[in-house]
Amino acid sequence: MSNQPLSYPLTRKVDQVDEYHGVQVQDPYRWLEDPDSDETKVWVEAENSVTFEYLNQIPVREKIKQRLTQLWDYEKYGIPFKEGNRYFYFKNDGLQNQSVLYALSSLDGEPKVLLDPNKLSDDGTVALSGIAISEDGNLMAYGLSTSGSDWQEWKVRDVETGEDLSEHLKWIKFSGASWTHDGQGFFYSRYDEPNEATKLEDVNYFQKLFYHRLGMPQSEDILIYHRPDQKEWGFSGGVTEDGRYLIISVWRGTDPKNLVFYKDLTNPDAEVVELINEFEASYSFIDNDGSIFWFRTDLDAPRGRVIAIDINNAARENWQEILPQADEVLEGVSLLNNQFVADYLKDAHTQIKIFDLNGNFVREVALPGLGSAGGFGGKRYDRSTFYSFTGFTTPPTIYRYDMVSGESSIFRQPQVDFNPDDYETKQVFYRSKDATQIPMFITHKKGMNLDGNNPTLLYGYGGFNVSLTPSFSVSQLVWMEMGGVYAVANLRGGGEYGEEWHQAGMKLKKQNVFDDFIAAAEWLIANKYTSGEKLAIAGGSNGGLLVGACMTQRPDLFGAALPAVGVLDMLRFHKFTIGWAWCSEYGSPEDPEEFKALYAYSPLHNLKAGIAYPATMITTADHDDRVVPAHSFKFAAALQAAHQGENPVLIRIETKAGHGAGKPTAKQIEELADRWAFLVRSLNIPVN
Repeated sequence: MSNQPLSYPLTRKVDQVDEYHGVQVQDPYRWLEDPDSDETKVWVEAENSVTFEYLNQIPVREKIKQRLTQLWDYEKYGIPFKEGNRYFYFKNDGLQNQSVLYALSSLDGEPKVLLDPNKLSDDGTVALSGIAISEDGNLMAYGLSTSGSDWQEWKVRDVETGEDLSEHLKWIKFSGASWTHDGQGFFYSRYDEPNEATKLEDVNYFQKLFYHRLGMPQSEDILIYHRPDQKEWGFSGGVTEDGRYLIISVWRGTDPKNLVFYKDLTNPDAEVVELINEFEASYSFIDNDGSIFWFRTDLDAPRGRVIAIDINNAARENWQEILPQADEVLEGVSLLNNQFVADYLKDAHTQIKIFDLNGNFVREVALPGLGSAGGFGGKRYDRSTFYSFTGFTTPPTIYRYDMVSGESSIFRQPQVDFNPDDYETKQVFYRSKDATQIPMFITHKKGMNLDGNNPTLLYGYGGFNVSLTPSFSVSQLVWMEMGGVYAVANLRGGGEYGEEWHQAGMKLKKQNVFDDFIAAAEWLIANKYTSGEKLAIAGGSNGGLLVGACMTQRPDLFGAALPAVGVLDMLRFHKFTIGWAWCSEYGSPEDPEEFKALYAYSPLHNLKAGIAYPATMITTADHDDRVVPAHSFKFAAALQAAHQGENPVLIRIETKAGHGAGKPTAKQIEELADRWAFLVRSLNIPVN
């Protein structure tokens, strides 16, 4: 392959200037915001042509794809759950584009396919986006998403016969479903019908909570709650385990702070009661004992605690604390065997502790190692439950847990074609620019020389209260087989140390996140794991913003950059789909102070002509309706125009795909093969 600079498509510039608080800002690629215009489609085709011609000339790409496919081909199990007398679980045989939902009458019975999404489209681009099983286990409401869109259509299936009923609900987004105990219908949330032509770009406001009664057309659904005076409010309705109450969590954007309302379902005329009506903390409903409601909250406890509220005596001075705040972050709580099962995060790995209803400690669940556990779902008096455990070199294994004896037993264990003993994971702590201590996981082959010459991929996210915990990935495994180091930095903005940690990377403090990531890169170089020429950075969505900001702030520090489905135009993100909701995280360009901070790091606006940027492959999808592709389109055009030097600047635009959820296995493997081939070439990795 020649080292000649690539010839990129000429991208037309327009004379578009916007004024923000007295500052003139040019936006020469504004026309790329329309993904359906003929000109944009031609541009997408031209860019993809350059990208795929480049990638297809990398000799090792096919070998990487074969190894990814080989390793990917193992049975993957979801965590079983029970409704009525049936168990339900997901399973993927290995290379199926979508996992299949099975039903069992007993744990040692013969599983029956309840829904196979692979049969809903030829290319696997129709995905199951949500399910809700009725209390007796006989009916399933399920949501479908096409081509990765956030828009869902919901249907209802008879579990026994496998036949669908006549139900067909549309214009549902950011919603699950919750059945009433009589099995006659379910609660769900939807938006008004959008403009068909622009439904993947238009902003989403005025969500409404409905009750759908089986057999009735959607037009007859009963409106339970909406707020015409609050366009940003969204509603999540869930029926309590005893069937008596509808709990309504009211959300506003991506801010974890929420309201809690409820409705007494035993009284058809009952009004919706506002139990918590100020956005001052997050409240997650756990369960209830009659009128006593238990919540996990971060009110006066940024790392989380459990409180009890008697709705008959709901004044705040009467609230009771059951589990006080601990040193670790309380991620979630379930109620099993009439005990609280508390999921804690300690330095970004899982701890599970069990307490009685008075908050007395019973035991800690012995987990198989340093990693991430999830599950522990079920009903209040269940004596057993299931959980999944995974780590960087531990494929997700499903365990059955006996709540009485405290014993775990393996229920399903996948067989992957590698030896975990060949690898090691360590956790290090490093200092950021302002001396804050940041944790980082580092995984690689055992016996690796720290000679500063190892290809290293540094991954991060740093936002929206999301915690990055150890997880298994075939793609990471292939990277490490090729001699790569995989590092995950737990940046501020995430949830690893609670709400204070989250807020330290929000709005006017967002630069902390980029400083943390840059400091991680510098630590890896200083400690001889790698060098700047051998170091790549990657992240998706808010992590795509992270990569974009760091490569524009420190282009000298990295050998390659992989921003995926990134938020890259920080002045116009709020003008599309659900982007307005991120103002609670990023701040708003309409606010003078917040504009100043956004403009200072917005990747699109901080590209400078004549700079040699790292080898970059931007990835997006033509119909991502979460982070619209305009972000990546405009950034790619501007980066190609500004960049000087021989490093390639490519954009890979997936078709018939969205933000990532539900992406078929085949598309995932193709994209990962392209990523690793790009890094092999960009970082000069010798691959046998």
